[in-house]
Amino acid sequence: MTKSQIKQIIERRSLRDGLTETGIKGVHLFRATSAIPCAPAVYEPSVIAIVSGAKEAVLDGKRYVYDDSRYMCCPMSMPVKAGTPTASSKTPLHGVYIALDPWVMAELALEMENAGDHIPPAPGDLRAQGIRLAQWDDAFSDALLRLLTLDESETDRAVLGDARRRELYYAILKGDAGIFARRAFGAGNAIARAISHVTAHLDAPISIDEMALRAGMSRAVFHRKFKQVTTMSPIQFVKSMRLNNAAMKIAAGTTVSEAALDVGYVSASQFSREFKRMYGQSPRQWSDAQLLSMGGV
Repeated sequence: MTKSQIKQIIERRSLRDGLTETGIKGVHLFRATSAIPCAPAVYEPSVIAIVSGAKEAVLDGKRYVYDDSRYMCCPMSMPVKAGTPTASSKTPLHGVYIALDPWVMAELALEMENAGDHIPPAPGDLRAQGIRLAQWDDAFSDALLRLLTLDESETDRAVLGDARRRELYYAILKGDAGIFARRAFGAGNAIARAISHVTAHLDAPISIDEMALRAGMSRAVFHRKFKQVTTMSPIQFVKSMRLNNAAMKIAAGTTVSEAALDVGYVSASQFSREFKRMYGQSPRQWSDAQLLSMGGV
């Protein structure tokens, strides 16, 4: 019943495809009534909950499909390909995007630890994959519904918004993806901090040695732990983040040269080579394809 109520709220508020503001910090509703093939994207720390239809993401070759039985939890910025290949007017996609505030999540994770809810040691070969699909449970559904009902009152949003968002975060940390998320947001997760620094400074030179130094690790240890968490080497991750961000900028109308500079490329030829190697098209061909897909000329 709770999930049905959430769906009714989304259907009532989402009058067009794309994101719809809720007035609640970090929370957006979305709808898709046409198929969108998987394209380069960057998932910021977030949870995406689907109530009808299905969405998919591809990270380092692994495909994640999630619908109204499982929500997606991504506690760190990740370069992915994402789309809604099965959406149509007859089978529309409806869902909620919830940005995860790293400070609040870290505070909650620490409070849980201090209260005696300790995280079990991770196996030495744990590969977190960067994304986790989690089963909906009653606590998550109830907290999400309580948050979305604030959408109807500006006063309620102002007074209760932060508290109910915190309640939803807690439900996530207690749920199926809880240990995965707590490891990412825990005070000791140097890899998450390194990723946060990289995503905030894509336009600047990025040294793997500097990343390792920030994490307080040797280069070899940092490389191994980074790959355990993201499935990618630090160099692969930085390249994917830069190229995915550039592709998104180009799709949004930024020129190829501006997009390359914005993500830290000083050599246009190197950018073009790496872009084509990643996506099978030159940046110009990619730009033209995006115009055609939107009905441009």
